[in-house]
Amino acid sequence: MREMGIKAQWIKPWTTTTRDSDFSNELHNILDEQFNPERPNAVWCTDITYIWTQDGFVYLNCVMDLFARKIIAWTLADTMEVSTVIETINKAKACRNTDLPLIIHSDCGSQYVSSAWREATEKMQRSYSYSHSGYPYDNACIESFHSLIKRKGLNRFSIINYKHAYRLVFEYIETFYNTVRIHSHYDYMSPNEFEELYERVMVTPAA
Repeated sequence: MREMGIKAQWIKPWTTTTRDSDFSNELHNILDEQFNPERPNAVWCTDITYIWTQDGFVYLNCVMDLFARKIIAWTLADTMEVSTVIETINKAKACRNTDLPLIIHSDCGSQYVSSAWREATEKMQRSYSYSHSGYPYDNACIESFHSLIKRKGLNRFSIINYKHAYRLVFEYIETFYNTVRIHSHYDYMSPNEFEELYERVMVTPAA
């Protein structure tokens, strides 16, 4: 491989970002690894991941609609403070119909158990669901996406700074993942195509 100029891509193992120091037994895993809802806006999952740049780490926060595995909102920031996840969930609320009952699933990091997070989502018909502490498989779909964007979209580059990272994230999510990348999960369609098919079926009168 060295002689051919091929370099293996290294993926950093999963690590906890932040953990609430006052973890409560009231934070239940309602989702329980049921990753295949029957409609859009039934389950959103969200998480934060690190991205290394030559200027230091930046943090990608995404919200995924599990129905089509679509990234419906994302924020790239230089901080992991709660303001980052609030910005992302506000973007998600602005672009989606949240009138129907909705589960929002996350880990039990301090951002997602904060009063600011609750205030930002309190007007939605939502239930909160939390992964078991230290068990990323409870949020496997978005964990998988974050691994994918690093392996296929980011780790091939020596990222210079925030601006460079933002451009790479935008290109991967907005011009490839949501629009082009096919998923075996739903008959080899992209997330956008699968949602569009659902909408067409829902508005087509029964024969």
